Amino acid sequence: MENSKADLITAYIGLGSNLANPAEQIKSARTAITQIAGVQELAFSSLYHSAPMGPQDQPDYVNAVICVATDLSPINLLRCLQRIENDHGRVRKTERWGARTLDLDVLIYGDQLIEHPDLIVPHPGLADRAFVLYPLFEIAPQLVVPGKGNIADLVAQCPMNELKRLD
Repeated sequence: MENSKADLITAYIGLGSNLANPAEQIKSARTAITQIAGVQELAFSSLYHSAPMGPQDQPDYVNAVICVATDLSPINLLRCLQRIENDHGRVRKTERWGARTLDLDVLIYGDQLIEHPDLIVPHPGLADRAFVLYPLFEIAPQLVVPGKGNIADLVAQCPMNELKRLD
């Protein structure tokens, strides 16, 4: 990265997959994210197994969260993540919460609240999704989620249900 550390933003990205060897999709996406110019990995959570959020006639998911330092704008980061999704065979369907090879979401971008037609940050479902909160809490237990509060409080209000940490 060319910019000074003062120019870097800490961002958190959610990773999810339930098709074509999900754990390998997540690991491959992690590598691809770290190869984006202007992005440096700071932390990576364990992998977690979760039931699908949407239609139940699809495979279970594998999820993780990566923390990065970046000098990319939020939209440029999103565009890079979408390219990685496409490279991993992501097909954008009209079915909400359907099966996918890879889903990459900008969860948090510094302390910014972003409402853009293509990007809302913090991610709108963040506070209600165990498969996001628990991996996020694992790598950033002191995090304050902009507009939502302390991650520890959010986790305390969100049961794990069937979420399982993979070894």
